[in-house]
Amino acid sequence: MIWTPRTTVAAIIEQNQHFLMVEEIIDGKLTLNQPAGHLEAGESLIKATIRETQEETAWLFQPEFLTGIYRWQLPGSDDTYIRFCFTGQAIEHNSDQALDSEIEQAIWLTYEQLSARKNEMRSPLVMDCLNDYLSGQRYPLTLLHN
Repeated sequence: MIWTPRTTVAAIIEQNQHFLMVEEIIDGKLTLNQPAGHLEAGESLIKATIRETQEETAWLFQPEFLTGIYRWQLPGSDDTYIRFCFTGQAIEHNSDQALDSEIEQAIWLTYEQLSARKNEMRSPLVMDCLNDYLSGQRYPLTLLHN
């Protein structure tokens, strides 16, 4: 059997020193995450992050840079995730759109608020991506080929 990691995308969106996050229920527990999800068959990484952000937050996302590529293995499991994290702008909000069923709400939080809730993060990748973004890590989208 060939081992296959799970490919995911995430979006870091900052407005007025607040970051767009989602509160979602995972295994019966409330967790915090960037708008994120799995790459679907035939989909580009950029289109996946636009779609996932829209589905989870009702915001239209315009990716501008790749923040980084991350590998994380779920403790006690063979499940490995490869996360492509993007940053860009929230362009337009559709207040009439229902969010994905697992999403409790999309919320804007400061870095201090996020740091205080570190134990609620879906994975360590959430803060890793955010810290890389805050350190200025940006790569052009032309790095990616579809």
